[in-house]
Amino acid sequence: MTQAYVALGSNLGDSRQQLLDAMNRLAALPGTRLVASSRLYRTPPWGHLEQPPFVNAAVLLDTMLSPHELLDAMLAVEHAAGRIREGVRWGPRTLDLDLLHMDGVQLDDERLTLPHPRIAERVFVLLPLHDLAPQLLLPGQGRVDQLLAGLDPTDCEVLP
Repeated sequence: MTQAYVALGSNLGDSRQQLLDAMNRLAALPGTRLVASSRLYRTPPWGHLEQPPFVNAAVLLDTMLSPHELLDAMLAVEHAAGRIREGVRWGPRTLDLDLLHMDGVQLDDERLTLPHPRIAERVFVLLPLHDLAPQLLLPGQGRVDQLLAGLDPTDCEVLP
């Protein structure tokens, strides 16, 4: 089993329910167990700013899937949630799943880079990841708690 950290986000439809449904689908993947989930956060949009706020979270999985098998499964979960990968990059979406990190795996190919290359720039990723693993060392980037300390989370709120 390998520990894998996945970021979840949504800003179309019932975003909270989209994330909860996605967590259940991830937990049901073959050879995979949901170990922990973060709190849910409402965060401002990133990249393309003319869109509704997001709901974001992160999960920790134990999985026997390879990085690419897990990526393919995550894309299938997005598709099942109505995600269409067309239009504005970083635009609105029903569900966005990003494989952030897999313990012991560093990878950079045409489909996947691990750890995710933009974690350190994104408070909406670091806040929920910090809930799960504040001391997690991301190779080439730093520790989650230290990365989060360098960003401003004041526009983000924990959802009840």
